[in-house]
Amino acid sequence: MRKIKKILISQPEPSEKSPYSDLVEKYNVKIEFRPFIQVESVSITDFRKQRIDILSHTAVIFTARTAIDHFFHICEGMRITIPETMKYFCMSETIAVYLQKYIIYRKRKIFYGNGTLSSLLELTNISKHKPEKFFLVLADSFKPEVPKTFERAKLKVTRAILYRTVASNLSDLNPKDYDIIAFFSPQEIKSLQNNFPNFEQENILFAAFGPTTAKAIKAAKYVLSIEAPKAEIPSMSKALDMFLKANL
Repeated sequence: MRKIKKILISQPEPSEKSPYSDLVEKYNVKIEFRPFIQVESVSITDFRKQRIDILSHTAVIFTARTAIDHFFHICEGMRITIPETMKYFCMSETIAVYLQKYIIYRKRKIFYGNGTLSSLLELTNISKHKPEKFFLVLADSFKPEVPKTFERAKLKVTRAILYRTVASNLSDLNPKDYDIIAFFSPQEIKSLQNNFPNFEQENILFAAFGPTTAKAIKAAKYVLSIEAPKAEIPSMSKALDMFLKANL
């Protein structure tokens, strides 16, 4: 196996010191960050094709801060003014607080859970809001369980695709410069293939975070060498730490 000198993390570079910084010092390796995918709003034309009237809804459900950005982006593009009577249901308090970027927080009816779908249903006592007509903001790659959770609660929910994941432009990147490339989603594998149609893995080691990412790597007929999370390996940085410790 080739000596590990350079590692590519297919994510944005952390704004603060992260566990990856410790790996650089501990093993004298170079770690670089480059997002393989990016999120963009659907066009106004594509949203109109969904035939959804935002103002016919009385409540909005946000499962991520990204969803908030794209919701208000679409509203601005369509010159829609959201009434103060609109209710907001957020997956977590962090997401709820992010609403302050777009609305006067104290004047609105905002409810939130502790980070899970079940908590959003329970902590907000959402069953008391069944008369509301909910607008659920989703990405094109949403997990089916998300809308089904609200539908099982017998809520009136409209699914709306407001943003999508697309491949980043990696034309200035040479995958062959790296000894390890760490992936975090199946879309990143597609991005690799889209950007480099003739790519051959050869002796580059692939790392995967999450079972769906690992499955995508294997489905693309690449070799997977490092996998997380597992028992006692909760993160990608920990997985890399253990691998480097065993192989350097």
